[in-house]
Order: sequence, then structure tokens, then C-alpha cells
Amino acid sequence: MLSIIQAAGWPVWFLIIASFLAVALIIERLISLQRKRVLPDSLLEQTVALHRGRQVSAEMVQKLETGSPLGRVFGTALRHAQSGRESMKEAMEEAGRAVAHDLERYLGALGTIAAVTPLLGLFGTVVGMIEIFGASAPSGTNPQALAHGISVALYNTALGLVVAIPALIAYRAFRARVDGFLVEMEQQSLKLLDAIEPRRPVAAAPAATPARR
Repeated sequence: MLSIIQAAGWPVWFLIIASFLAVALIIERLISLQRKRVLPDSLLEQTVALHRGRQVSAEMVQKLETGSPLGRVFGTALRHAQSGRESMKEAMEEAGRAVAHDLERYLGALGTIAAVTPLLGLFGTVVGMIEIFGASAPSGTNPQALAHGISVALYNTALGLVVAIPALIAYRAFRARVDGFLVEMEQQSLKLLDAIEPRRPVAAAPAATPARR
């Protein structure tokens, strides 16, 4: 490993730092975006049962909100259960936007790493090309400097792609997972809303009385 770093030259340190950051972000998102952490099983049924059994308390709502992102939305709904359907829906939508922001945390940084690391590899390639041209002189060519310049150019190009490709795959996968979570969270929130505050049927308009002639 040390020999590769020496052959790649000083530009490779930017790629090494980017690779450590990418690995750390991927591990963090893998842990945080587990389904059981975001959308716990049977949480909707448990929340509806607590509401119907009139077992809702401030401590229970606080515990629900801190348990998971879905519980945060459900807890908001229970806090506004006495305010009417529209008020409760607006509060849930606001909580959902905050949850979406939390779920997308660090994805922007991971996408930036995926986009920047090929450019860092290209930068190392340019540095290697400069060293290659610097190895040529009127008195002759320095073989060692020429070989080092070639290794710098090739290693940085390859390492830039090695870091960028997994980072881009992870970014796309996490983005798709978050989008799926948000869609399912919205569906479960609407079910909870209908369970707490059912929609009132629209009264049919009275039939028009035909005019007498």
C-alpha cells in the first residue's frame, strides 16, 4: 500500500481523504437508513390502538416522537388530534418535511464526493503529465522521472474512479431508499389521519323542484 502511495505521488492524498469520508458516510447511512429504524413494523396499528383506547399521554407521545422518524410524524398527529382534520394534516406535513430533511442528511456530501473524485484523479493525471514533460531535457531524458510521472498519472486516474464509482452507486441507492421511505410514510400518515379524524361524507345536494307552469 505504501509503495502505491509513493508511486501515485502527493496528489493521491486528496483521494485518500475522499475515500475515508465516503466510507464513513456510507457506513453511517447504512445504519441510519435501516427500515426498522425509519418505519418500525406495526407502529401504525399500535398508535391507532392507543388513540382508540384513550391511552395517549404526553410521555407516550414524546416517546413515540423520539423512537423513529415515522413515530415523529405520528406523534405530531396525536398532539393535534383535537384541532381538526385540516390542522392535523398541516402539522403532519410540516413534520414530514423535517423528517425528509433528516433522512437525506449527508447524501449531498456523498454525491459531491462521487462527482469530485474523478476530477481529483484528473488533477493527479495532469500533475503526472507535467512531470513527464519535465523529465525531457536537451541533454536527454531522465528514465526515473519519466517513469514516476507515468505512474502518478495512471494511479491517480485509476484511484479517482475506484473511489467515485462506489460512492455514486451508494448515493443512488440511498436516494432511492429515502424516496421509498417517504412514499410509504405518507401513505401510513394518511391512514392514521383517517383513523383519528375520518372524512365526513359530503351531503348530497337537494334535487331541484321543477318549476310550475
